[in-house]
Amino acid sequence: ARPSPPPGVAQDRAVGGALLATAGLVVPPEVSAPPKITATSWLVADLDTGQVLGGCGPHEYGTPASVQKLLLAATMLPRLDPKQVVTVTDEDMDIEPGSSAVGLVEGGRYTVETVWLGLLLNSGNEAANVLARLGGGTDGAAGGVREMNAYAHRLGALQTHAVTPSGLDGRGQFTSAYDLALIARACFADPTFRRYALTEVARIPAQPAQRTKGFQIQNENQLIYQYPGALGGKTGFTDLARHTYVGAAERDGRRLVATLLGAESRPKRGWEQGAALLDWGFSLPRTATVGRLVEPGELSATSTPEPT
Repeated sequence: ARPSPPPGVAQDRAVGGALLATAGLVVPPEVSAPPKITATSWLVADLDTGQVLGGCGPHEYGTPASVQKLLLAATMLPRLDPKQVVTVTDEDMDIEPGSSAVGLVEGGRYTVETVWLGLLLNSGNEAANVLARLGGGTDGAAGGVREMNAYAHRLGALQTHAVTPSGLDGRGQFTSAYDLALIARACFADPTFRRYALTEVARIPAQPAQRTKGFQIQNENQLIYQYPGALGGKTGFTDLARHTYVGAAERDGRRLVATLLGAESRPKRGWEQGAALLDWGFSLPRTATVGRLVEPGELSATSTPEPT
């Protein structure tokens, strides 16, 4: 059974423009039709100008799966020293059996950068726990999740609520295609994230004390291998969320991002649906728009009273 989303708030559904407050398709007039994909909601936006080029149910609630790791990255990358060495705890290894893991071991010692690569290349759920714990201070991973939610609100992602740092399903955990674009924009503004997102291979070091050998990991996002100008992104899947995806690319000096939720893998996989949306976005004139991505702090800023 799918979880019931929270009641819709009209003001939240209109964030970015009144045209975006629809459960259906919203595209600029007199443009080519967007590709037919299986995602239940999606959005294409310009990472630099913030223009929303089009979408379908952009403010409809959806379950994020591992694209939620982008919110973790946007929140914690500026806070954590990549050279810091962290020891993995038993609590960090508490993930759903059979779910995505990069292969960290309890008691193992890794640099924070290695943990980030394990998170973004192989979608390691134990890596998400480590990073949320580090960024959560004395409250550990729970504090990290609170920081994620606070940062989402600052970005204007008012329909996003994280329960787990990894995107593993949790009661009351939702996002929207529009919110994912806000989060992705924050991620791609960070040069460290951009470097990690385009890293093809990395190495997880051996842990002699735990008698484990080192091994190589590879980026699972096929967009970076097969789409010219790809900037990276994030894949996601759970039985509940189905396939979710965020992908960005650059063409002719224009950087676009595509976000999608609730997709099926046939006839096209999530990244292929994202690529099709990017192709459509790049085909539109630069003036085409149906709304915009709000700026960080814009919705939470306190208005200055008029002078008397």
